[in-house]
Amino acid sequence: MSVNLQDIPRRKNLTPEAFQKEFFRPQKPVVLEGLMANWPAYSKWNLDYMRRVAGDKDVPLYDDRPVQHEDGFNEPHARMKMADYIDLLKRGPTRYRIFLWNILKEVPDLQKDFDFPELGIKLMKGLPMLFFGGEDSYTFMHYDIDLANIFHFHFDGEKECILFPQTENRLLYKIPHSLITHESIDFSNPDYRLWPALKHVNGYKTSLNHGDAVYIPEGYWHYMRYITPGISMSLRGIPRNPRNLCKAIYNIAVMRYFDNAMRRLKGQKWIDWKNEQAISKTDRYLREFYRKSA
Repeated sequence: MSVNLQDIPRRKNLTPEAFQKEFFRPQKPVVLEGLMANWPAYSKWNLDYMRRVAGDKDVPLYDDRPVQHEDGFNEPHARMKMADYIDLLKRGPTRYRIFLWNILKEVPDLQKDFDFPELGIKLMKGLPMLFFGGEDSYTFMHYDIDLANIFHFHFDGEKECILFPQTENRLLYKIPHSLITHESIDFSNPDYRLWPALKHVNGYKTSLNHGDAVYIPEGYWHYMRYITPGISMSLRGIPRNPRNLCKAIYNIAVMRYFDNAMRRLKGQKWIDWKNEQAISKTDRYLREFYRKSA
C-alpha cells in the first residue's frame, strides 16, 4: 500500500448534524455504511441488472493509456454496446472503464432506484453519474474539474480508494494546466526511487464494498482501482469554499480550453513539457522541503 495513508473512518447511521460537524465543515472524508440500505439499487444494481436495462446503449470506454496531444478533453478511447462491455468485464481483467455516464440522459428509469441523501448538502439532481470498471482497472490520480463535494456509492464488487487533500499538491507531481498527477505513478505501489516526494505526502485510504458510500470533500484528489469488476455512482454538490468555487469556474471556463488550444498548437511537445514540469517543480519543492527540515 502507498505512503502515509490513514484509514478513512467508517460510520453508520450518521445524523446530518454529526456529518456536518465531524466531516463536512472540517472537510474530512468518511465512509458512510448503510446509507443506501433502503434503496432499490442496493438489492438490484449489479452487472446482470445493468446488462438487462441498458444493454442496447452505446457506451464510451476509457483505459489507462498516457495522455496524447490528439486526445480531446475526456474523449473516449473506444465505444461498444453496454451488453458487450459487461460480457467483457465478466470474461476477465480489462483496462476499459466507463466514467461520468449520465443516468438521467441514458436510462432515466434508473433514477427510481436511489434517493439523494439528506446530510445538509444540496446535491445537483441533474448530474447522477455512473462508473464501471474491470478487474485491476484504475483511474489516474486526479481531482474533479468542478471541485465538487462528492458522495461516491459502490455496487457489486470491491474497489480501492486513495484520497489526498489539495494541501498536498506540491508533493504529488501535479501536471500543470491539468487535473491529474504524473501518469507513470502507481499509487497502489509507488516507486520512491522515481517519486521521492511521495514519501512525505499524507492522505487517506479505504476499500469500498457493495453498499458503501465514501464522502470525498471538495477538490480532493482521488485514485480508484477496481479489485473486482464493479459499478459506482457519484452524486455531487457545488463547492462551498469561495476559493474552490472560483477555481472550479476557472477550470471549466478557461483552463480546459487553454490546454486543448496548446495541444493543437504544439502537439506532443506540450504534453511532454507538462510532464517534465510536474517532475522539475516537485523536485524543486522537495529540495526546499528538505532544507527547511534540516
